[in-house]
Amino acid sequence: MPFIIGAGLWHKGKKFMKKKIKYEDAPEEIEAALKKAKIVEDFLPPPQELVLKENTVRITINLKQKSVDFFKHQSKELGIPYQKMIKKILDVYSEKYAK
Repeated sequence: MPFIIGAGLWHKGKKFMKKKIKYEDAPEEIEAALKKAKIVEDFLPPPQELVLKENTVRITINLKQKSVDFFKHQSKELGIPYQKMIKKILDVYSEKYAK
């Protein structure tokens, strides 16, 4: 049976190992789940493709007060600027229906 070695602690980008932990006697359901597991192909883009500069256009738009209030409330909860949330919705919508 394979064993897993604990990864230790990370502190400010440096790895500090307390002690290696060997898990040799995993419960049967975990062992069975690991045997059934399938490898998922890496779907993440390479770093140079993560953030691309896109052409943007500044506009003025009139929205219902309750819509703006909703996004402002959500932005406070999530810590994301409400304008970015609205922009993302418009981008996703236009990408879906532009095809």
